[in-house]
Amino acid sequence: MKKHLLPLTCLFAIACQAPSTTPSPSSSPDIQGTWRLITGIVTTKGVAVVTDYTKGTSFIKVRDSAHFAFLKHDLNPLKDSSNHFDAGGGAYSLKGDQYTEHLDYYSDHQYEGQSYTFTVSFHGDTLVQQGMEGADRENVERYVRVK
Repeated sequence: MKKHLLPLTCLFAIACQAPSTTPSPSSSPDIQGTWRLITGIVTTKGVAVVTDYTKGTSFIKVRDSAHFAFLKHDLNPLKDSSNHFDAGGGAYSLKGDQYTEHLDYYSDHQYEGQSYTFTVSFHGDTLVQQGMEGADRENVERYVRVK
């Protein structure tokens, strides 16, 4: 009888261990939902331009399990009704922290069919998306989850 207790005791000890809080390398963060763009920093040929999207502009990105869409417009449109509307979307993939957008639709058709890969990270309710858009243009965007 005692011969059988040792394997059972070891199995019980392993099963009762606390789960690891370290995500596995293949796990991906939950980026689904609606996100509001707060700031963007675009650096082209070493020159950085910071845009505050909390003043005068609304920009959201919405993701389901396989697709994304973004919408941007002025909060205070000019009297001629132009609001500088911008929109796009397509499929995306996420492997670990590597997020790739496949731009299938865009208001400027010359960018359709392009793919852009970013590294994503989370800091509380803030998502940071950073990567290259072309050979000399780095884009860093900070989003907060819309509840």
